[in-house]
Amino acid sequence: MSAAPVLLYTKTGCPYCAAKRAELAARGVAVREINVSERPEVVAELLKVTRGRRIVPVVVEGGRIEIAPEGGSSF
Repeated sequence: MSAAPVLLYTKTGCPYCAAKRAELAARGVAVREINVSERPEVVAELLKVTRGRRIVPVVVEGGRIEIAPEGGSSF
């Protein structure tokens, strides 16, 4: 049984998001990317995860949440 995909919240044009996407790909991790620029309806869900911080990338892997671990872009 394969592990659940990592959730990666991003926005269009975010260099930190691109770097995190590349890092996860290099690790061979299955990723479900959610772009808040293209899907504004998920912003409320993301704000719950970040406790109100409007920043990406956000990585949800297993029970762990990383909010802009190497820097981020506001949205």
